[in-house]
Amino acid sequence: MLHNIFETRKRKSNNNQKEKPKIIADIHEKDSMILAELKHNQDIELNIQSLKIGDYLIGNIIIERKTTNDFISSMLNKRLIEQLIQMQQYNQKILIIEGKIEDLYNKINPNAVRGFILSIISNYETNIIFTKDYRDTSRYLIILAKQQLKPKNQISFHSRIPKTIKEQKQYILEAFPNIGPKKAELLLKKFNTLNNVFNAKEEELKEVLKNQSKDFKEILNI
Repeated sequence: MLHNIFETRKRKSNNNQKEKPKIIADIHEKDSMILAELKHNQDIELNIQSLKIGDYLIGNIIIERKTTNDFISSMLNKRLIEQLIQMQQYNQKILIIEGKIEDLYNKINPNAVRGFILSIISNYETNIIFTKDYRDTSRYLIILAKQQLKPKNQISFHSRIPKTIKEQKQYILEAFPNIGPKKAELLLKKFNTLNNVFNAKEEELKEVLKNQSKDFKEILNI
């Protein structure tokens, strides 16, 4: 029996081809400059279709994109709230706000914007990415798509399970942003108990946390 060596080589060549990361874009994004950027990228596979939720779907991550003007208008007419509720069907959610953040503050009360952004993160468990322009947005989408092809490793905030009371107290403090093992140890050395740390004044915390003491107190007061 004769074998077709050319067919064998072709099959091996196809098997060696790397899988391209996939981005699904909603058809309503067809006129955006982002799709033009994605179409010209040879490293990804772009699929344009009608999405009932979001503007982009990458793996199991749903993504809604808003320019700063879109964000303000959808914030005022509560359209964005409806979209965030719909996005809850996905475990992973991202809101991209494209443009200068100063534009948000110039058109509406800055604290109202900050409060709304915090509400999106905490109440709707949606991550927010700020991008400069359509090129910046497209680069984020491409990198995110490529990350989906990498094997997932289990992520833990800590490398070990605390056993002693002292380790448990350090464990809790290390969960706060910008507080590593050294700062957690210094805080406990100075204040002795977690209750004393949490009730300490900002000026008292500065001895250990320096300029991060204000952020630490703000988190406790949320």
